[in-house]
Amino acid sequence: MTKLAFLFPGQGSQEVGMGQAFYDQFDDVQALFQRADDVLGYQLSDLMLNGPEETLTKTENAQPALLLNSVAILEHIRQAGIEPDMVAGHSLGEYTALYAAGSISFEDAIKVVNERGKLMEEAVPSGQGTMAAVLGLDDETTHEITKAITDSGETVNVANYNCPGQTVISGTVSGVNQAIEKLKEAGAKRALPLNVSGPFHSDLMRPASDQFKAILEEIPIQSAAIPVYANVTAEPTQDEQAIRSLLIEQLYSPVKFKQTLENMVEQDVDAFVEIGQGKVLAGLVKKVHRRATIYNIQDVEQLNAFIADLKEES
Repeated sequence: MTKLAFLFPGQGSQEVGMGQAFYDQFDDVQALFQRADDVLGYQLSDLMLNGPEETLTKTENAQPALLLNSVAILEHIRQAGIEPDMVAGHSLGEYTALYAAGSISFEDAIKVVNERGKLMEEAVPSGQGTMAAVLGLDDETTHEITKAITDSGETVNVANYNCPGQTVISGTVSGVNQAIEKLKEAGAKRALPLNVSGPFHSDLMRPASDQFKAILEEIPIQSAAIPVYANVTAEPTQDEQAIRSLLIEQLYSPVKFKQTLENMVEQDVDAFVEIGQGKVLAGLVKKVHRRATIYNIQDVEQLNAFIADLKEES
């Protein structure tokens, strides 16, 4: 049997028109898009398929849109009788992973990520927080520099451990700018600000976590049927209480995606399958495990090719 790890992308991968081919071809995808619209009380599906891009990019829209797109593709993989052995998602993608593992319903997942997006937008006044990508520097040095700046009074934290030599930092504009200079001095090949609306996965998100906890308490969460690798710990969990508390911590904790992939590789995964818009996660897998078998499924042709490959192997 082929051991499969399903991976789900996070914010930043959104694109106007994503899901169009599935929507045009499959009645069940149209019905799924309608269910999302009904839950949210606005036409998310129209926004996904037609834009405008600046509205789709808003955190409260991008998050449910990406989840919806990934779920639509996931359901067609399942219709072919293919199920994952383990799952993970990058930040927002963790909610799609939890849906795939049977821990949270589609309606609740859509609702929660929409609310999560609003809280993340509101946590820090516009223009006061930012993020930056750091390339070509080791994790320890990046952590030490950001910690020293935070200790001196300007918050900046490591937000994402993406792959070897690639991290993202997050915090106040001043903190991130100071860190960029120090990181370059320490040997970073590049340290460049990202076009984001807030300082996600930093200590500045802690105030939002209290409100988010109240929202999560209203949502049923079940034990996961398969291991879900949590962003906060990079470890697999199936326990419903652990899942709930880790989702709250995830708002202000770094996404340990590099460590997650390393831990999955140790489980002798035969193939990593990125499900949804973009190829970001497939690229990160390659950086962690150069010889890994990777599938990226964002259109119907890629879906059919993946299904055909797996049927050949079995």
